Amino acid sequence: MEVISFVALAAGLIIGLGAIGACIGIGIMGSKYLESAARQPELMGELQTKMFLLAGLIDAAFIIGTGIALWFATANPFLGQIANLPK
Repeated sequence: MEVISFVALAAGLIIGLGAIGACIGIGIMGSKYLESAARQPELMGELQTKMFLLAGLIDAAFIIGTGIALWFATANPFLGQIANLPK
């Protein structure tokens, strides 16, 4: 297999697994928010603020992973080192 095919596979795994992790994390966090808001409705405003902040951080981690994957796919810094390896 060529090096570029491994890069495409790695980029796909980074983006795919990052998306799965972010979706699962936001889903669990949303369910816990609804559960805690149902138990203590007077704290709903504070909990909602914290939930949106954490949802943004979870999405930021996924977006950073996507950016790194796209960087590897377009300007792979390891391509020169791998090309010089003996076959």
